[in-house]
Amino acid sequence: MGKIVISANATLDGVVQDPDGQEGFELGGWFRRSVGDTDLADWVARETEEVLGAAALLLGRRSCEWFAARMPSSEVRVSRDWADRMNSIPKYVVSSTLEHPEWSNVTVLNGDAAKEISELKRRVDGEILVYGSYQLVRTLIDQNLADELRLVIFPVVLGTGVRLFDETSDKKPLHLVDARKMGEGLLFCTYEFAQG
Repeated sequence: MGKIVISANATLDGVVQDPDGQEGFELGGWFRRSVGDTDLADWVARETEEVLGAAALLLGRRSCEWFAARMPSSEVRVSRDWADRMNSIPKYVVSSTLEHPEWSNVTVLNGDAAKEISELKRRVDGEILVYGSYQLVRTLIDQNLADELRLVIFPVVLGTGVRLFDETSDKKPLHLVDARKMGEGLLFCTYEFAQG
């Protein structure tokens, strides 16, 4: 049985919007501006280990298109192992509008999202990673489909912006599994979602 793992980067005040500054958000680009070389090296190592251990990716349409546009190019700044795995891993994209994905190994889930994701969890053995895809993340949380949250907290406060837990329908208890420092200023936390 699959385990849905949300893997996210957020500011100290929970903002996930426009970390690379390419979405036009006035405070975007906080990812690179708030880390040093040691932070980035540890982040890259963790990110690479995570995707190498995953069985599949689950993405929303916009996140799929964002990654697809960057994977084949020299813009990949994480690691070659990470990029190779991102290109080869089975990818499931929740979308009612995507008809011809431009990325390799993509299956479009275009029916009832909760039902199709529940079925995906039954079919896939191992971790199903969710990167970006914050609208999908909210659905996963609201429908109690998410099993784990891995959160890298960046040492910056923006005061405004889209937050990971904006618009949740109810309180969601979580259990802290691990918390540790990464690099000189990042905090990596792992939580399990309480089910039932």
